Amino acid sequence: MKAGPAEVRAALAEAYRAEWGVVFGMIVRLSGDWELAEDCAQEAFTRALPAWERDGIPRKPGAWLVTAARHRALDVLRRRTTERDKLAEIAALEAVREPRPPGDERLRLVFTCCHPALPLESRVALTLRAVGGLTTREIARAFLIGEDTVSQRILRAKRKIAAAGIPYRVPPPGARTERLEGVLAVIYLVFTEGYAPSDGSTVRDPLAEEAIRLALLVATEAPDELEARGLLALLLLQHSRRDARLDANGGLVTLEHQDRTRWDQTLIAEGVTLAREALVAGGPYALQAAIAAQHALAPCADATDWATIVALYDRLLALRTNPVVALNRAVALGMRDGPQAQLEAVDALGTPKQLAGHHALPAVRADALRRLGRTQEAAETYQMAKALAPNGAIAREYAQRAAELGSDLTTRTAGP
Repeated sequence: MKAGPAEVRAALAEAYRAEWGVVFGMIVRLSGDWELAEDCAQEAFTRALPAWERDGIPRKPGAWLVTAARHRALDVLRRRTTERDKLAEIAALEAVREPRPPGDERLRLVFTCCHPALPLESRVALTLRAVGGLTTREIARAFLIGEDTVSQRILRAKRKIAAAGIPYRVPPPGARTERLEGVLAVIYLVFTEGYAPSDGSTVRDPLAEEAIRLALLVATEAPDELEARGLLALLLLQHSRRDARLDANGGLVTLEHQDRTRWDQTLIAEGVTLAREALVAGGPYALQAAIAAQHALAPCADATDWATIVALYDRLLALRTNPVVALNRAVALGMRDGPQAQLEAVDALGTPKQLAGHHALPAVRADALRRLGRTQEAAETYQMAKALAPNGAIAREYAQRAAELGSDLTTRTAGP
């Protein structure tokens, strides 16, 4: 049955989101030509709009798109067949009538795009383009960099894959777990750039949502990998708070001051279930997800199970030394044992390289000093945090805290 233009466009948009990686990956697998794959995938989606408006939306949009892309690839390769080595590619493409399961195709694509031989920034750009279907303009806008920069990163990645002979495949069982760590790191980096951007801007939801989609893909298609479920749980639990993270002026609202009625309970329920499943393996993402679950399950900040959170941080630090995790543990320790314990834990860190020049270190110390009643020191330390703040919203928050402490100090010294 034919559909109206609006319905066709909606169906095509959904197919693009769901099937781009499958269409792209199928041409890569059969031809080994990443440029050809991109051209053919784009052509298939371009041809779909008038065809579907004329003939109706196909029952299996993905299969229609794969067939269209395959036919386009065959046409291009036949025009190149003065080259003998293209004959095998044509034979492979002609033999295909039904694509492999979509998850299998996407998983191959993810592992190839995230190969450790590629520079990290190229892995990120190529994954978003090839698997997620984001345009270079969308990637550039998401990371606040130039389109030419994104294009060059993707081009270099494709050339490296060809030059190094990087295989288009899911790694064999012996290497899969090690390689999975790199895949999850790329996805988490994408999410972090959306949830807490490195340039200091506030939130970029589309990038965070794309990371969640990639995490869901890996967790679904690699069900035995509990760390993949742990990462998905962590992203869902963090993203559940997105509507409460900003105030009316666009400033960040700290966790303890967020309106918890605005947290997404559906994402929390899904995230908590996944976190509990993943915690059996006890990997880094699973432990972070378990910590996020404790925050999500607490009806208010005062009801948070800080003892459990400290214990989870201890397990996380036992896996790998990480000053950022240690700083977060200091906060949790302060909530469990009091501000003096927090201050001692922060001071014991010194100034590790990963936290040098980071606003969080003096901010956590200032919080402990404030709770201890050391008002003047706290105000001065908040001013230090303000000087290191990555954006105006965070700087204003620290300035306000310092100003409030200054008022307290004036009141105390003025007397009755």
